[in-house]
Amino acid sequence: MAQNCLLTDYQNPIQTLAGVSTIVKTYESVADDVFIHLQDAATVMIRAIFFMFAPQSLAQLEILCKQLYETTDTSTRLQAEKALVEFTNSPDCLSKCQLLLERGSSSYSQLLAATCLSKLVSRTSNPLPLEQRIDIRNYVLNYLATRPKLAAFVTQALIQLYARITKLGWFDCQKEDYVFRNVIVDVTRFLQDSVEHCIIGVTILSQLTNEINQVSSSALYHNASGKNLNLNDEGQHGLLMQLLKLAHNCLNFDFIGTSTDESSDDLCTVQIPTSWRSAFLDSSTLQLFFDLYHSIPPSLSPLVLSCLVQIASVRRSLFNNAERAKFLSHLVDGVKRILENPQSLSDPNNYHEFCRLLARLKSNYQLGELVKVENYPEVIRLIANFTVTSLQHWEFAPNSVHYLLSLWQRLAASVPYVKATEPHMLETFTPEVTKAYITSRLESVHIILRDGLEDPLDDAGLVQQQLDQLSTIGRCEYEKTCALLVQLFDQSAQSYQELLQSTNSSSMDVAVQEGRLTWLVYIIGAVIGGRVSFASTDEQDAMDGELVCRVLQLMNLTDSRLAQAGNEKLELAMLSFFEQFRKIYIGDQVQKSSKLYRRLSEVLGLNDETMVLSVFIGKIITNLKYWGQCEPITSKTLQLLNDLSIGYPLYSTGQARSEHFSFLGVNNQSNLSDMRCRTTFYTALGRLLMVDLGEDEDQFEQFMLPLTAAFEAVAQMFSTNTFNEQEAQRTLVGLVRDLRGIAFAFNAKTSFMMLFDWIYPSYIPILQRAIELWYHVPACTTPVLKLMAELVHNRSQRLQFDVSSPNGILLFRETSKMITTYGNRILTLGEVPKDQVYALKLKGISICFSMLKAVLSGNYVNFGVFRLYGDDALDNALQTFIKLLLSIPHSDLLDYPKLSQSYYSLLEVLTQDHMNFIASLEPHVVLYILSSISEGLTALDTMVCTGCCSSLDHIVTYLFKQLSRSTKKRAAPMAQESDRFFHIMQQHPEMIQQMLSTVLNIIIFEDCRNQWSMSRPLLGLILLNEKYFADLRNSIVNSQPPEKQQAMHLCFENLMEGIERNLLTKNRDRFTQNLSVFRREVNDSMKNSTYGVNSNDMMS
Repeated sequence: MAQNCLLTDYQNPIQTLAGVSTIVKTYESVADDVFIHLQDAATVMIRAIFFMFAPQSLAQLEILCKQLYETTDTSTRLQAEKALVEFTNSPDCLSKCQLLLERGSSSYSQLLAATCLSKLVSRTSNPLPLEQRIDIRNYVLNYLATRPKLAAFVTQALIQLYARITKLGWFDCQKEDYVFRNVIVDVTRFLQDSVEHCIIGVTILSQLTNEINQVSSSALYHNASGKNLNLNDEGQHGLLMQLLKLAHNCLNFDFIGTSTDESSDDLCTVQIPTSWRSAFLDSSTLQLFFDLYHSIPPSLSPLVLSCLVQIASVRRSLFNNAERAKFLSHLVDGVKRILENPQSLSDPNNYHEFCRLLARLKSNYQLGELVKVENYPEVIRLIANFTVTSLQHWEFAPNSVHYLLSLWQRLAASVPYVKATEPHMLETFTPEVTKAYITSRLESVHIILRDGLEDPLDDAGLVQQQLDQLSTIGRCEYEKTCALLVQLFDQSAQSYQELLQSTNSSSMDVAVQEGRLTWLVYIIGAVIGGRVSFASTDEQDAMDGELVCRVLQLMNLTDSRLAQAGNEKLELAMLSFFEQFRKIYIGDQVQKSSKLYRRLSEVLGLNDETMVLSVFIGKIITNLKYWGQCEPITSKTLQLLNDLSIGYPLYSTGQARSEHFSFLGVNNQSNLSDMRCRTTFYTALGRLLMVDLGEDEDQFEQFMLPLTAAFEAVAQMFSTNTFNEQEAQRTLVGLVRDLRGIAFAFNAKTSFMMLFDWIYPSYIPILQRAIELWYHVPACTTPVLKLMAELVHNRSQRLQFDVSSPNGILLFRETSKMITTYGNRILTLGEVPKDQVYALKLKGISICFSMLKAVLSGNYVNFGVFRLYGDDALDNALQTFIKLLLSIPHSDLLDYPKLSQSYYSLLEVLTQDHMNFIASLEPHVVLYILSSISEGLTALDTMVCTGCCSSLDHIVTYLFKQLSRSTKKRAAPMAQESDRFFHIMQQHPEMIQQMLSTVLNIIIFEDCRNQWSMSRPLLGLILLNEKYFADLRNSIVNSQPPEKQQAMHLCFENLMEGIERNLLTKNRDRFTQNLSVFRREVNDSMKNSTYGVNSNDMMS
């Protein structure tokens, strides 16, 4: 009965066979876009037409689906995937999708049909007509209504299809009716039926909430929740779960387009619309979720806590001060109730979400507000006990500890600024948290080694994150922290020394003490680094001195044993300690009378900073000597050397050889990628060389002797017909990595010109030969291309040739040759697997883009001379760029950040200085570039978005100037390439119009982070599309509530006030000023808040 009711709703007035034109054209020659609307008995007839498809075709699709989703054979799956991709791109895909849904015997064929339909409705090129999308929407709803017990993944795919159609068609009108906005009516029919239909209805809302923001969904939530849910009825748990998911998606929606990612989870603020305000002022809303947590099964309660996390994070401006205090009081009471009844927290998911909830208490509220809550003393005691217990059970949900430490870090950091008279009691509980963290890490070492568990120290990122938080927590009541660390360190160090001196000590005991000392060295480095967060006293500097002395004494002990044995994790901890010490106690900002140096002088005889630096250098040399085969230690050691080489008067170590440091060696056992550290090493050496180099060419030549010998060796190999290719690759890769480090360090003209004269023209042909031979070996080509990109980069104006020198032009010729050689050869690779496409192809292309951008914007080449004298170097480079660009799918341009940054930076230079070349391109290339700009305007990367704005501005300015010249009475005839470009734009006005709409929407409705950049192309876009802009303006005005339309219309009038029809700088600047006022007025107009934001109402 229920199904028949739903069926009537969606079959009447129409049920459509989308794509029936394919069948009709087989028998009759008619137009392409034929859509047959079916009613009642017509359905039977049209399905009969469908069944005329060959049964073999349907059976074949079913077999391919089973192979794709079920087979374990990789080759079979790849063949099936390739065949189904061809099916998706076939012209009759639409009709066959409905055939699969109507007649498919497996869930996999239904899933394929739903997925294909989603792709079809999502495509931007050749989109489906409005009527066809309406028909597909109705068909999907009818299909779901008549088949409520489909496989879960099929139902989800169909709901995703409905949500996608609704989102993409939200602003589409048919006879002045927004046909895709009747979501409430569509879904209410599901909610008024059986439990299965209710689940589908709520899931539709949940999915749709992820696509678009519809506050009206809260009314449906109330409608569904009015069905008197029985929490003890397992049959209704599915509906309850979907309701909770809907609530969570509503609360988790990105209302203002900030696109917060998981890495900033603890900083998230939920920008709840003002119209929801009453729901949050009602304390029963908050109480409902806390009551649900205590009433429902543990499998569902994590979702409740996730909702509470978001509720705790609602924007502060939603309340006035009194309302916020009341809301916080209810929130803290709910947290207290959970802590007093912690049974459900034994579930890891509940525990994790509760830790997130605790972290939000401080990320969204001030310590001064928390201490005023009635039950604060009891709550802070319960939270401290919970934290200590959690830290002691380190093996339980380790990924949740971050949130607890985040809470205490923020609390500790707020202590110096709290002004409330109520006691915060952190001086009592913070040391307990610090002690629990330190002792629990030490106690875990023995258990991990004994039971072979995963060592947290292996996750460097997690350890560093926790140490950053502990650095602030530990500095609160620092005397207690320091005393604890001294006590624990002395115990472990004494035990370690006794074990080393004993002849019968077990390796397990030694490993345990080394593990404990590793943690202690990490923690000591962290708390010393935490000095930057607090105003330090002389007594605290003296405490730091006590800790530093102990670490340096331990270093002397471990270094003395490196010839026999060493501990990699302990060495990494030492390097972490050195890095923190360098930041705090080495540099001009440190007082040389610091009590830390006094303590170092008393205990170790290190009287000043220079002597401490000698200890650093000694440790660096020791590490490079003994740990050259350990990439993590070598890399961090060289980074320390690199940091020290900037601004500190270190002495030069001269040239380094592989017999001194093994990481520089070239042997048959190491991979080519193992030599990455060489660049960092030679960057540091290059900086040290520059200290006294000046114009001394003899000293430079002496320094370069080993590299000269290496180049000569490679040249000798290339001169023979047969040579050891592996040896040649290793020698060359090491050599170019060294040279890139030196080139990066030489940022002054004098030193860089020495390097340039050394490498050109003698050794550049060797690099060109390497590209020709090994273009398909990224481990070889990537270092060579990066070196060339560095050589042509005019950093700090270091590339300045004499007026009589042709070197700038010759350097560009070599650059063009390398780009052309690599580009033409890399395109011969053919189809590359998706998981290898970046490493094998896109990375090299990205470097070529960066190289070309650097040389085009270097200001040391006059590019006009190439065409003047018939030199094709510039044309070759630019044509290769186009070939490479067209080989890259649009999606890849934005999927790979380095590629997108290099491409859009290059495009900005080309549109600025080489617009005639862009204008001369074929129409499909121009449209590809314009499409990439259109997509880049909405990129999350601000650098990419800004580059797109600049490129668009140059293109629009070019068009406007050409158009203005053509309308003058005595205008010269338009150049051929300009005429072609103008014709392309006339043929495809939608490209420019789409970008005008995009830019305007970003400025009005989104959190525009680069408003100035967005404003520059906008004026040109408006002047080129004045009629479209007027229509767009009217559409935006009419979309506002009636009472706000007049204000919005006035905003648009003011935007163009005083703006002339030209793109002169003065006119542009006036428009930019108008736009700033326009954006502010529009935002004020669209706000519906009855409560202003108090200027003093800020988060600490």
